[in-house]
Amino acid sequence: MTEPMSRRTALTLGGIGAALVVTGVSGVLWNVTANTQPAIPTGNGKSLLQPTVLRSANRRLDVALVAARSTVSIGGISVAALTYNGALPGPTLVITPGDTVTVSLRNQLGDPTNLHTHGLHVSPEGSSDNVFRRVDSETTAEYRYEIPENHPPGVFWYHPHHHGMAADQVFGGLYGAIIVEDAIPISSTQERVLIVSDMTFDSAGHIAAASQMDRMSGREGSTVLLNGQVNSTMTAHPGDRERWRIVNACTSRYLNLRLDGQTLQLLGNDSGRFEKPRDVNELTLTPGSRADVLVTMAAGTSILRVIAVNRGSAGGMMGGGAPTESSAILATLQVSGGAVTSLATVPTSAPRDLRNAQLSGSRTLTLAMGGAGMGGGMMGFTIDGKRFDPTRVDQAVIAGAVEEWTIVNTSPMDHPFHLHVWPMQLIEIGGERIDSPIWQDVVNVPAHSSSRVRIAFDDFTGRSVFHCHILDHEDNGMMGVIVVV
Repeated sequence: MTEPMSRRTALTLGGIGAALVVTGVSGVLWNVTANTQPAIPTGNGKSLLQPTVLRSANRRLDVALVAARSTVSIGGISVAALTYNGALPGPTLVITPGDTVTVSLRNQLGDPTNLHTHGLHVSPEGSSDNVFRRVDSETTAEYRYEIPENHPPGVFWYHPHHHGMAADQVFGGLYGAIIVEDAIPISSTQERVLIVSDMTFDSAGHIAAASQMDRMSGREGSTVLLNGQVNSTMTAHPGDRERWRIVNACTSRYLNLRLDGQTLQLLGNDSGRFEKPRDVNELTLTPGSRADVLVTMAAGTSILRVIAVNRGSAGGMMGGGAPTESSAILATLQVSGGAVTSLATVPTSAPRDLRNAQLSGSRTLTLAMGGAGMGGGMMGFTIDGKRFDPTRVDQAVIAGAVEEWTIVNTSPMDHPFHLHVWPMQLIEIGGERIDSPIWQDVVNVPAHSSSRVRIAFDDFTGRSVFHCHILDHEDNGMMGVIVVV
C-alpha cells in the first residue's frame, strides 16, 4: 500500500505553489446497520463507463432530471443509491458560452432537495443558481440558466444544495458533470469524464448513516468510486492524447491522484485555464474541485490511484483518536498497439489577472470549529463566529467591486472555501504567494493558517452563499450569505 502523505508535504501542480495543494484525510466511524460491517467491493475489471451525454444544440439545452432512490450495481453489490435519472453519476451536460439551459427537476426522494450548478458564472436569483429554493418531494421545479457569452471553458458540476441535506444527498449519489466547451477546440484522441466519489454501504446495499463523529470530521466512504464503478479498466494506444475532465464529487475527501508512467498536462483547475498547459506528476483536488487534464499515453500498464493525505482531524477537540488513512485503486490503464500520429499544439490562453487591479475593499473571514452546536451537544461550525442563517446578510458587496478576501482558519482541520457565482483568483495559500493568475471556485485554507484571494463581482447581482465544501461542515453551519447590489 502507498504510504500516506504527511500533513505538510509540498505538492506542486505545475508550479502553482506547494501550499495550494496541502491536503488530507480524516478517519470516520460508520453506522451502517446493526451488527453489520461496511461492504468493500473489489470490482471485476469492467471497462470504465461514461455518463450519458446531453449536448446543447442551436444555443439551447433542455434537460429533465428525476432525483430518486434507485438500485445500482457497485462492484457486484446492489446498492439503494440516490440518483439522477436512475444512473450513477447523472448525465453530463455539454454546453457552450451563450447557451440557455433549462432543467426540469422532479423530486422523488422523499425529502426536500434543490439544484446547484457548481462553478458556473450565472445569476444566483430566481430560477437560476438559487440555492435558497426548496423543491419538496413529489414536486417539479423549473430552472433556467443563461450562460454568458464570455463564460470561461472548463469542467463544472451539479449537485443538491438544500441546507441540512447536502451531505447526505451527495454522499448518496446525486451529482453530475457540466462541460463548457472551448471557443478554440483542443485536439484529443478521446475525451473522458472522470467523477470521483465515495460511499459506504453494507452487503445488503444499505448506505451508511453518518454518526456524530462523521459529521464533525466530514464523512469519507469506505469505497472510492470512479463514475460509480470500482477498479475499472481503460484502454488506449501509445501516443494517444486523451482529455480527462476530473471532478471531486466526494462529500469530504481530499484527492491526491497519481497515474505513474504517463505524461500529464494540467490545462486548469475549477473556473479557468492556465496560460499554457503545465506538466504535473500528480493532482490534488479538494472536495468540489475539478481538473482539466491531457494524458499522453506511453505503452504499458498504469494504475490510476488515489493516495491518502492528511487534512487534519477534529479528534483532539472531541476526545477522538487519530485519523485513519487509506489509499485506493480507481482504474487500470492498458496502453498497447500501434502508435498514433501526434496532435496539434494546445492553444494558449490569456487568463485575467487582478494582482495589479485597484481594490474596492478588503475583508477577513474566519472559519472556526468548537463549542456547543445544535442542541448543545454538537460542535459548532462557524464563519465569523456565526452559524448559517438564511435570513441574515453576512457580507454585502457593491456590484462591479474588486475585493481582496483573507480567509482565516483557526481550526485543526483544512477547510475548502467555496464562493458561488463569482470565481476567485488565488493570491496566497497558507502563507505562500501564487506567482501566476490562477482562478478557482474552491480554495483550500490550511489548518491554523489563512489564504488570500481576489474577486471581481461582475455581471450579476443578488443573494448567494459562501461555505466550507466539506458538506457536513456546511450543513452544520459553516456557511454565510452574500448579497451583491
